[in-house]
Amino acid sequence: MKVIVAWSGDKDSAIALERVLKNDRLQVVGLLTTVSLPYDRVTMHGVRRTLIALQAERVGLPLHTIRLPPSPSNEVYDRLMGSALQGLKGQGVAGVVFGDIFLEDVRAYREQQLAERGMEALFPLWGEASEKLVAHFLAQGYRAVVTCVDTQVLPAEFCGRWLDETFFASLPEGVDRCGENGEFHTFVTAAPFFAQPIQVQVGERVQHDRFVYCDLTESR
Repeated sequence: MKVIVAWSGDKDSAIALERVLKNDRLQVVGLLTTVSLPYDRVTMHGVRRTLIALQAERVGLPLHTIRLPPSPSNEVYDRLMGSALQGLKGQGVAGVVFGDIFLEDVRAYREQQLAERGMEALFPLWGEASEKLVAHFLAQGYRAVVTCVDTQVLPAEFCGRWLDETFFASLPEGVDRCGENGEFHTFVTAAPFFAQPIQVQVGERVQHDRFVYCDLTESR
């Protein structure tokens, strides 16, 4: 079964990719990401598209990009996403892999969106404890940095921090260890299936409404 992985560049989509790469019944044929125009950055995460392209290069998979207008309506988003999915289906892709863990409404939305096009939504991390996924992340040699923080639940200083044991231990009570509720977003610089790590420089923090973003650039 040919599948494509919904790819934001974060730790959850990376672990989901790791799972399906080990599944003999699935053939991963690409990564699918959304970027906001005119910023050319991943939606909600604020990561430059060029860095996402570097991840795809390290994995050895083609990157499919959906370009979204600023603050698109649900109707516009569904139309653009639907067009992309239809094109992928025409190339033989039968399913899309997501890194969601426990948000039922998000899962239901994705399943409906794909079912309408005769495709399947796959959730290899579904129902797993966040603490278990964090332990796997640390044990397997992943590296990731926080790129966005919701300041209603975390101090802005968490943005730009690297995900290590100290980071996870310092998360306040009530904050999901994987940031599944949108508390924070990340960018993976190293993974077991990367040909080599990505070197990044952590830049200044910028606040937009309740969210703080940390700009990342490739360092050579």
